[in-house]
Amino acid sequence: MKIALLTSGILPVPAVQGGAVENLTDFYLEYNNQHRLHDITIYSVWHPDVKKHPALHSTVNHYVYIKVTGLWARLKKKWYQLTHDEEYYHYTIEFYLHEAIKDIRKRSYDIILIENRPAYALKLKEESNAKLVYHLHNEKLDDKSEKAIDIYNAATRIITVSDYIKSCILTINHDDKKTTTVYNGIDLHAFSSCTQSINRNSIGLQEDDFVMVFSGRVTAEKGIMQLIEAMTLLQDIPRIKLLVIGSSFYGNDDNENAFANALRGKAAHLSDRIIFTGFIPYAQMPIYLQMADIAVIPSIWNDPFPTTVLEAQAMGLPIISTQRGGIPEEVTEESAILLDTNENFVDNLATAIRDLYQHPEERKTIGQAGLMRSKYFDKERFAKDFFKAIQTI
Repeated sequence: MKIALLTSGILPVPAVQGGAVENLTDFYLEYNNQHRLHDITIYSVWHPDVKKHPALHSTVNHYVYIKVTGLWARLKKKWYQLTHDEEYYHYTIEFYLHEAIKDIRKRSYDIILIENRPAYALKLKEESNAKLVYHLHNEKLDDKSEKAIDIYNAATRIITVSDYIKSCILTINHDDKKTTTVYNGIDLHAFSSCTQSINRNSIGLQEDDFVMVFSGRVTAEKGIMQLIEAMTLLQDIPRIKLLVIGSSFYGNDDNENAFANALRGKAAHLSDRIIFTGFIPYAQMPIYLQMADIAVIPSIWNDPFPTTVLEAQAMGLPIISTQRGGIPEEVTEESAILLDTNENFVDNLATAIRDLYQHPEERKTIGQAGLMRSKYFDKERFAKDFFKAIQTI
């Protein structure tokens, strides 16, 4: 089939600036390149780092880039903003879609695959006869969404990353038959067979430290502030250190981010026990994770299906996380400790950390269960199931 792929319009594909959605897109495009299943044209925002990426040499995946930065692009976006009122998304995203549609009009596609922007369909259904497929990573479509019925009806297939996200679709149509869940995958080999290492001392850790790792976007909903508060309750155990891997928005600088600044202020009195690495490229994540004794992923929102959980499991790390969103679908009762995000959350978080610190055998048991669970979440299984879901329409 001939497929057009529309990204979320923010980060580039290939994922040279990171992004969970973009990394997953790279996985199924890599699978398509290996197995030559479909002819796919990817419409992505431009970034100079993509120029030398090997993915661009594919003969079945074709990349069309839309410039959204630079003086001329900024002027065009501003003109678009001034001449288009009442758009569904922010004008920067709508500008990306507008530019992509110009090219789509010139071509014939069997399917237009939409990554996490289902409302693109409102314009696309008027511009193309292709079947529309949504790949939803977040709560982007439910009965409270603007024009929910129109967006739902425009889709031929909806692929969700978790049953939790699928439950959002069911609020629109309880008898829905077009939605299927395809769980995310990761590069298991990269995370389970890491041979590189970083000297702990080089980032401020001692060899005998007990290291907790938090990885992901440093934002309020990820529960990092509550984790800092739990660290305060653990001051009697100076060996416990926290490694915070990530920034407020992938490769962006946190200096102008109010939450990041507040977080650093909250952590100031623990500066010798908390290390902020900032953004780390995805390829280097296993190197940092292997320094940890446990992973703490304290999401306080309905996290749809965070790949950070999958990555920690693949590294054999005991996990402390929460009963939110799709997280319980990623783990088993044996492979993680899941907490309620109630009024006792910070206290319970500190207690769970203390318990794992004091019981190395429990850490080993949970880590081994996580390794077993991780085997299902291979990127090849993900890509195979993803294309199977498309091919059944």
